[in-house]
Amino acid sequence: MSHLSDQGHLLERQYRTSVNLQARMELHRRFGTGRGSWFRWLLDQMEIPPRARILELGCGTGALWRENLDRIASDWEVTLSDLSEGMLAEARRNLEGSGHRFRFRRINAQDIPVADAHFDVVIANHMLYHVPDRGKALAEIRRVLRPGGRFYAATNGRNHMRELQDLLARFVPERARDVGLLPGAIFGLESGREQVAAFFGEVTVLRKPNPLVVTEAEPLVAYVLSLPAESNRVGDRVEELTAWVQGELDAHGAIQITTDTGLIAARS
Repeated sequence: MSHLSDQGHLLERQYRTSVNLQARMELHRRFGTGRGSWFRWLLDQMEIPPRARILELGCGTGALWRENLDRIASDWEVTLSDLSEGMLAEARRNLEGSGHRFRFRRINAQDIPVADAHFDVVIANHMLYHVPDRGKALAEIRRVLRPGGRFYAATNGRNHMRELQDLLARFVPERARDVGLLPGAIFGLESGREQVAAFFGEVTVLRKPNPLVVTEAEPLVAYVLSLPAESNRVGDRVEELTAWVQGELDAHGAIQITTDTGLIAARS
C-alpha cells in the first residue's frame, strides 16, 4: 500500500496533529508569488446556493472556513469532517467563537453515514489521494449529493513542485523510482478528472498558478520532512540536507518552484 493511502500511517504520524500540514501551507504562504489566498480563491470557484447543506471531507484545520468567515452565508449548514480526531479538534478550536454554527464529525469518505441526497455541496480539498478506494468514495459522494448538487475536489497536477522533486532526486537518488506514488499521479488534476467523470457529469478543471521563489533553507527542509515518506528517506541526514539546500540558495540566490494546483468541479 502507498504511504499516501496507508490509513494507520496517516492517522498515527502524518495527520495526528497539524504540524506537517502547517509546514506545507507555510511554504506556499511565505514564498508564493501568485495573487490572493488559496482558500479565498477556492471558495470563489464554488457555486453554493442559499440554504445549502455543505460537507467538507478531510477538513484538516478548518482553514477554508477560517479564511472565509466574512463570506459564509448565515443560512448555510456546514459540516466539517475528517478521519483524524486530532484534526477535528484543531478545526473546532480554530473556528470557536467565529459566529457561525459548524458541525464536526469523524467521517471516512468511503462510508459517509448520512442519507441519500442529503447535501447540496461536497468538498474534498487535497485529500482524495489519501483514500484507499477512491471509486467507493466517489460513489458515496455522489450518493449523498442531491440531484444537481456540486462536488469540488482540490488537488495537484503532474507538474506540481517539479523542481523540488528534481532537487530531492539528486539528494536521495532512490526516490526517483517513486514518481508514480506522488499525489498528482494517484489523484491529480489530470488523473482525477477521469476518475470523477466516471461518477459525475459536467466535469471541469480550474487551475491557480502560485509559483514559489524560496529564499530560505529551513522552511523548504521543513516542507520536505512533512511529506509522508521523505522523513524516512532523509533519516538522520537533516543537517546535511539543510546545508545542501543552503548551497543551492547561495549559488542561485533562490530556488524557483512551479506549482500546479487547482480544482476539479463536477455536478451530480
